[in-house]
Amino acid sequence: MEPILSEPEINAIIYGMHGAPFSLLGMHETGASKPGVVIRAFRPYATKVELVRKDTGETVDMPRIHADGLYELFFPKTAPFAYALRLTWYDGTWTEMEDPYRFPLQLTDLDIYLHGEGTNFRSYQKLGAHVTTVEGVEGVHFAVWAPNAIRVSVVGWFNQWDGRIHPMQQRGNSGLWELFLPGLKQGDLYKFEVKGHDEYLAQKADPFAFAAELRPRTASMVWDVNAYAWTDQEWVERRRMRNWLEEAISVYEVHLGSWQRKAEDHNRVLTYRELAETLVPYVKKMGYTHIEMLPVSEHPFDGSWGYQTIGYYAPTSRFGSPDDFKYFVDRCHQEGIGVILDWVPAHFPKDGHGLAYFDGTHLYEHDDPRLGEHRDWGTYIFNYGRNEVRSFLLSNAVFWADVYHVDGLRVDAVASMLYLDYSRNEGEWLPNRFGGNENLEAVDFLKKFNERVHADYPGFLTFAEESTSWPMVSRPVYLGGLGFDLKWNMGWMHDTLDYMNKDPVFRKYHHQQMTFSMIYAFNENFILPFSHDEVVHGKGSMLSKMPGDMWQQFANLRLLYAYMFAHPGKKLTFMGMEFGQWREWNHDESLDWHLLEYDSHSGMQRLARDLNAVLKGFGCLHQTDFSWEGFEWVDLNDWENSTLFTLRKGKDPNELMVCGFNFTPVPRNSYRMGVPKMGTYEEILNTDATIYGGGGIGNPRFVKAEPVEWQSRAFSIPITVPPLGAIYFRYRPDMDAHI
Repeated sequence: MEPILSEPEINAIIYGMHGAPFSLLGMHETGASKPGVVIRAFRPYATKVELVRKDTGETVDMPRIHADGLYELFFPKTAPFAYALRLTWYDGTWTEMEDPYRFPLQLTDLDIYLHGEGTNFRSYQKLGAHVTTVEGVEGVHFAVWAPNAIRVSVVGWFNQWDGRIHPMQQRGNSGLWELFLPGLKQGDLYKFEVKGHDEYLAQKADPFAFAAELRPRTASMVWDVNAYAWTDQEWVERRRMRNWLEEAISVYEVHLGSWQRKAEDHNRVLTYRELAETLVPYVKKMGYTHIEMLPVSEHPFDGSWGYQTIGYYAPTSRFGSPDDFKYFVDRCHQEGIGVILDWVPAHFPKDGHGLAYFDGTHLYEHDDPRLGEHRDWGTYIFNYGRNEVRSFLLSNAVFWADVYHVDGLRVDAVASMLYLDYSRNEGEWLPNRFGGNENLEAVDFLKKFNERVHADYPGFLTFAEESTSWPMVSRPVYLGGLGFDLKWNMGWMHDTLDYMNKDPVFRKYHHQQMTFSMIYAFNENFILPFSHDEVVHGKGSMLSKMPGDMWQQFANLRLLYAYMFAHPGKKLTFMGMEFGQWREWNHDESLDWHLLEYDSHSGMQRLARDLNAVLKGFGCLHQTDFSWEGFEWVDLNDWENSTLFTLRKGKDPNELMVCGFNFTPVPRNSYRMGVPKMGTYEEILNTDATIYGGGGIGNPRFVKAEPVEWQSRAFSIPITVPPLGAIYFRYRPDMDAHI
């Protein structure tokens, strides 16, 4: 039989140039002039192809119409019917399989419309690879966005990574491509082979892949993310009703690959499930409210710590499968611990298998390097003004809340998103349409991100790592803000560490560094961060930053933490800081847990645990973090002695905490501290206590206020402020009759 296809159509198939394979491959009715059906298949590695009719069981040889492996079979005067293909290989074995091109396309007109409009905020439900059943046949449906490609194919072991065999169907002018491959299943590896103009040909990881190969391999992996059975319904439902801004938040920031390692097993990292049984109980024991993980989304280079993301929808395979990560989150929630992920919508790496130059054009990134490239980091910047790119990122934020039940996202490098001239010299950036340096498209994106996740997931937290004076970062969008719940207080962190790094002899000349933060403390909803950024790149550990001999270094660090927990704002500390690690953080090694054998380190750890307990146990330390109603200076003027005295107030007028801080190694005996009320005050925390590794200088547990005016207060209590120490006194009106 003469082939029905024309020579150009044949060439388009065998040379992998066809963008609409469903118009040629599979079964087609031939029309009135030659009624019947024709079936075509392209199988270059088969020596023989047979068609198996499912209605009759008949097996018919398919004639080869081109030497490269194109087969065509005509059935005259026959209506369409179901069939399979039997392929015989060079070794004489054969395989019977379904023909992908006999199944209907799955993307609806609404899917296509919403994608183009950029308003499908759950695009991960359609794009990527989805285990599904079509017409009773199990397989995987693939969909990808590549508007400037000539041809896109699914490639994998199942077709010898040959992009000619499974070309996808282009859906009109939408830029979407799709194909259902029967027989594929969870765990199968794949990529998209993209053929573009100017001889561009690349194999790309799926931007929406739910799993990936372990690096350095780069293929995507089919995974059914809907199969896991969650047991955290009570936590998720309770989260909807919480007002986190009035609750205690103490975040434990973790790099999963270096929190703890198995030294006896070639220094391997712990798996998600092992971390669920070690890290989660530790965080609960220490009293932290949340775990914040450096980015867990798939990334090629360990040294980027996850901040150069390739697989935005895939938890990294370094620690296990997507289900293993869900188990970790589930265990956190069962123990009452929230899960926060670092999220990186600011930029992405240039690796060839990733988003960069995806379809032979600058698709996800700007094509002008003055807009689209971070030269400091060697990365590309997302084009936030493009509907499909915005949908990709917004859907990703929703994805982590929806599919993985995470409780918040900390958005990295927000300042680099907000400013067009971020880290750029004159002539290296383009102004916006009004001539300014604000990235208006990024601002709009951040607002939409916060509106979407807060509307869909009440109780979900968003954090901005933003270091500039951009106004209203943590104010609602409807009031003109960016909509974040909390902003990192980078100014407080820098001033405080700079002050603490100084020899106590000279601190009195820099007293304002410790008081300046209260000028702007309530301009935003701040979280106070001592993050991983402060213990890398030659900055040393927190303990090594402290001046003096070893005793003074530990005392300084205990004082610093107590000062932090008494200061308005939520709290964040990086792993290892809680027990005073000496070494700078190394992402390739475990924390130095052996240090806990020493009293000074175990005492530091106990203080961190007790500070978390005090923070959670007393509303005055967390209920009014963002208003002057919750804070007063008792005395900020004693710069000569480098002391500070503060008052924290809760919603209950009788819940008061008076705190004293001595930033010199000289004990302040026979001191007085002004207090707001007559009554009894209980010392509930003293960083110089022997249980913390201190010298044991302190006060009686209960102290009675006296009608002695002091520090502009009508009443005061006689106290001792230990050297390089902090003390917390709780007001106890219920104890008056017993003292």
